[in-house]
Amino acid sequence: MRIRDLLSVGEPRLRLLTGDPDRDFSTVHITDLPEPGRYLSGGELVLTGLLWRQRPEDSARFVSALVQAGVAALGAGQAWLGHIPADLVAACEQAGLPLLEVPTEVSFRTLAERVTPHLRGDARAELGRHRRLVAAVAEGADLPELFALTAAELGVTGAVLSAAGTVIVGTPDDPAALARAYLTAPRLPCRAGDHTLFTVGRGHRAGGWLLACDGDLLDRADLGYELAACVALERSRIEAGRRVERRLAAHLLTAALADADTADLNARFRTCGLDTSEPYAVVSATVTPTPPTFGDPEDHDSSKPPRTSVEDRDPATPPRTSAPYGSGAAGTPPRMSAPYGSGAAGTPPRTSASSRPGAAGDREPTSGAGGEEAGGLGGQVLEELLGREVVAAPGGGGAVAVVPLRELDVTDLADRLRAGAGVLSAAPDVRVCLGLSGALTGAAALRGGVEEAGHARRLAEARGGGVVTSDEIYTHALLLATVPGDVRRSYARRVLGPLLDYDARHQSELVRTLATFLDCAGSWNACAERMHVHVNTVRYRIKRVEELTGRDLSAMADRVDLFLALKAE
Repeated sequence: MRIRDLLSVGEPRLRLLTGDPDRDFSTVHITDLPEPGRYLSGGELVLTGLLWRQRPEDSARFVSALVQAGVAALGAGQAWLGHIPADLVAACEQAGLPLLEVPTEVSFRTLAERVTPHLRGDARAELGRHRRLVAAVAEGADLPELFALTAAELGVTGAVLSAAGTVIVGTPDDPAALARAYLTAPRLPCRAGDHTLFTVGRGHRAGGWLLACDGDLLDRADLGYELAACVALERSRIEAGRRVERRLAAHLLTAALADADTADLNARFRTCGLDTSEPYAVVSATVTPTPPTFGDPEDHDSSKPPRTSVEDRDPATPPRTSAPYGSGAAGTPPRMSAPYGSGAAGTPPRTSASSRPGAAGDREPTSGAGGEEAGGLGGQVLEELLGREVVAAPGGGGAVAVVPLRELDVTDLADRLRAGAGVLSAAPDVRVCLGLSGALTGAAALRGGVEEAGHARRLAEARGGGVVTSDEIYTHALLLATVPGDVRRSYARRVLGPLLDYDARHQSELVRTLATFLDCAGSWNACAERMHVHVNTVRYRIKRVEELTGRDLSAMADRVDLFLALKAE
């Protein structure tokens, strides 16, 4: 019940001295204890006769105890002192606690008896409203229909977005800004501009959805929790219907990586809703969680990735609606479960994905805690980035998706991935690495596309995250990215060690001169000009390089060895 509704009742005649009349309270508690906090659970309208007040400073102490207990409002009677002390009014105003004046002729018992039926009525109305919302979801209402019903039942409007900033339902002004606020908020719900943000479900934020309710709902968070629970039910319902698609997609790519015959691959393509005559691209992703800097220990276990932060929930917070990859949840295909993707306009049609651990082109060790958790989070993020019909599956520590290029080309797809990855980079505890193949046609090209996307993703991992396309991978950088770091460092040290030691002892610039000389394609004059030294100085230094390393810089093979050693260092 709201304070405004209480004031509108003709009898008893109450007066609001300070505070928000739209504040809700759930029950009435009568006390004159000077320290009543231990007997309060939050949300009460506390009625007091002021017997605890002996000095003006008592008011601040009493109000502070109420605020710490989460009390909604305070009603003070005039019977004891004959008035409401100014120090109590000031303390309530400073603490933001609504203060009601209760006339002398009104007993607290009478006031509580009059308020209780209204509170029970609110509870019955809330239960009926919740039943209608849940029934709508159970009967197949989609998210737009659910939001229309919510606006009528709860008076709450808003939008649902993915953590990558893709709009699923609604028309928010700046989806990317809301997604970044959601990813970086220490606690949820929280305010972000003109919206209040709630999380949907209990998965990792980077692979999840957020509910952005219009206006300030922090004082009425139960409405946001109720709507978020309904959205989570709808998401879970859609997930249940997509498991078969993921299993078929997994079989397709497993067959491709096992060099199945063309007729079998073509049949599996058609089963997955793909047309062998249409172009497509392959995307490979890893999203590596890192240990969070804050959070609730009970939100973390070995079967799911770490959360970004504590969620500020009431006891009715909905449970997790989807299991992470490899969780072994009942009814979930092994290593295939991933959340439903976004519904943005222009989203590419059905996409299929999968790869088996250890398949060709995807042999790197798993990343992140537990490996499979990292792959699962990568699948969730990949599906949210690519759209409603996307299916992604984990493999080799990551996730793979096949994207039909029906309404967009590879450049458009790369731009979409970069935009989403840019938003997700705001998350403090994940690193998003995406690799994109070139345009492909025909089932026979699928294996090569998976390998190409995997190479690009590994280069993205070597760079520390981001999106790498096939245009970037056919260089020496790809070769170095696939070599373990300790091997690269060992190679560089064995080849360049004599030069590094010589420079350290003599404060010379042999390594720098070598790098410049190779960058100038072996031109003595160009190297001298770039380093601002005489050409004879360059000749002397290069001769010393050859002597110390035993290499001949007039031979292409030796030049390549030294060049790769410089890049691998």
